Amino acid sequence: MFQDEGTSSITSSPLQFFTMMSLSPKLGSPYPWLRELKSEERGLYLIHLLLTCANHVAVGSLDRANLALDQISHLASPDGDTMQRIAAYFAEALADRILKTWPGLYKAFNSTKIPMVSEEILVKKLFFEMFPFLKVVFVLTNQAIVEAMEGEKMIHIIDLNANETAQWLALLQVLSVRPEGPPHLRITGVHPQKEILDQMARRLTNEAEKLDIPFQFNSVISRLEDLDMEKLRVKTGEALAINSVLQLHNLLGYDNEALQKPSPSAAKNVNGVQYSRYPHLNQTTLSELLDKDMVNGCSPSPDSVSSSALSQANATKIDSFLNGLWSLTPKVMVVTEQDSNHNGTTVMERLLEALHTYAAIFDCLESNMSRTSLERLKLEKMLFGEEIKNIIACEGAERKERHEKHENWSQRFDVAGFRQVPLSYYGMLQARSLLQGYGCGGYRMKEENGCVMICWQDRPLFSVSAWRCCK
Repeated sequence: MFQDEGTSSITSSPLQFFTMMSLSPKLGSPYPWLRELKSEERGLYLIHLLLTCANHVAVGSLDRANLALDQISHLASPDGDTMQRIAAYFAEALADRILKTWPGLYKAFNSTKIPMVSEEILVKKLFFEMFPFLKVVFVLTNQAIVEAMEGEKMIHIIDLNANETAQWLALLQVLSVRPEGPPHLRITGVHPQKEILDQMARRLTNEAEKLDIPFQFNSVISRLEDLDMEKLRVKTGEALAINSVLQLHNLLGYDNEALQKPSPSAAKNVNGVQYSRYPHLNQTTLSELLDKDMVNGCSPSPDSVSSSALSQANATKIDSFLNGLWSLTPKVMVVTEQDSNHNGTTVMERLLEALHTYAAIFDCLESNMSRTSLERLKLEKMLFGEEIKNIIACEGAERKERHEKHENWSQRFDVAGFRQVPLSYYGMLQARSLLQGYGCGGYRMKEENGCVMICWQDRPLFSVSAWRCCK
């Protein structure tokens, strides 16, 4: 069936049928010809099927979407290779979106589900322990705070998502050996769960006592969107720092959705997804597969970033929140966000962008963890799978994972009265040393537009930036 390497793959593999096939029951099940696909060809066809399915979902052709999902089910697998695994979670997300078109059915299917908050916390802790991304964030953030607070005797830190004690344990160690002596430190932790805050308070208080640092921990039990700034109790004479790690994008779900108009691309039918050329398939990672422009006319474009920024121009919730933070006059505010564009107005925009982002993340998992690892399965299903589902299947306030690029956040902070400041050079040296210690060449860090991008290979995954009030 397959010709020599020099022959066009269009005429030498089942890929030649992609643009000519109609998804119909006539293909039969379990589609025996699919088993003849090589790994790279199977990956490309899965991308084709996901885009085809998303197009059908977008125009309400649910019967055709169902047929596409049926084919995906014979190729995707949560314990297969990288593309099989990612396709399984995107297919689940598309199916969940379809199910939501019948609210009664959707509610009946989910009525007995018990939210496992403890499991969510454990899987996030697992991600922190297994990978260096958040460790790098904490190193950069702590060093920015230390340098901004040099000489200050009363320091107040507001943690907008107080669920990881490790960051502040490390900061206590640094402050304990300050040449001018340790300051009086107050940390205000914001989190919706009292037990998480209580646990953090105990550990930090015990450590501060050992290091002989005057310390106070204030708990604010609240979701970020419901936060009352008065409860943060910022006092005169305190030098204030604000820390936000992967939180602010959640507030974009409370913007006026009526202001967001679907782009013309939402009305594209399946014929809009074209595969006009297939270079020789020798990619070793899903990221490379996507970055080779396999999907002609469907790769994410810079325009989608700017359109997302425009759609958020009248974002009232995030604007008022940032204005509230500005009114507290912090000496430094360090913000970490996913550096992706998952806040497009159409499901097709979000699916294309998310494929690229999670391709890099799943490649990272493939390079660092065994396919049979239970920890890997938990991360993929309970953390990244849930993120994918929220990005693809949800709308309105229910859609929390509204990740945007740093340039979008930069515009918002500027409007709110913040000025970006460079991150610590010493902090970046520490962070690079930490990444090198992992012994994996895929982790990278680069400066871009005044912030630090933490990458897997060449794909930025997280941005870290520091800001000051501009009076």
